[in-house]
Parts: sequence; structure tokens; C-alpha cells
Amino acid sequence: MPILMIVLLFGVMYFMMIRPQQKRRREAEQMQNTIGPGAEVVTIGGLYGTVVSVENETVTLEVAPGVHTRYARPAIARVVTKAEPVAVPVEKAADEADVKD
Repeated sequence: MPILMIVLLFGVMYFMMIRPQQKRRREAEQMQNTIGPGAEVVTIGGLYGTVVSVENETVTLEVAPGVHTRYARPAIARVVTKAEPVAVPVEKAADEADVKD
């Protein structure tokens, strides 16, 4: 009987503590791997910045106009706003083509 209670206790602890922590860690890794330039992020220290470039292990953030800092990817706590693709309006693209000619 006591062995059954111990096994049951470990089973409950696994499903209540260990498994949710593993899920959060996987989600954080996925978020850190999909960060791209233009995304606004928050570091684990609470610093807000915009991603300028991404390398293998580091992310360069612009924290103020002209101020760039490098952080390790795991230091990014969350993404505040995702980077949106930059689209050049058709009219503007045509005007720029005329200027270059």
C-alpha cells in the first residue's frame, strides 16, 4: 500500500509540475528560433528593443535610436509585436524605377 501511494504521488507530480515546464521550455525555444528582424521583444531583464539582426547564438537589438546591443537568444523572454513583411506600394516602386533610369 505505501509503495502504491509513492508511485501515485510521483505520477501526480509529473503531470502537475514536470510536463507543463517541458511544454513552456519547448514554446520558448520555438519563439527564440523564429525571431526575425523588425520584431519588438522583451529580454529577461525587462529591456524592450527591436530586433536588428539575428545570428546563430545572438540577437542584436536596437534599444534606442542608434543604440544596438547584443544578447544571447535565450535572453529573449517574449515577442511583443511580430515583424511584418515590408511591402513597397506599387506606385512608389514604379516611381523609384523611373528615378534610377
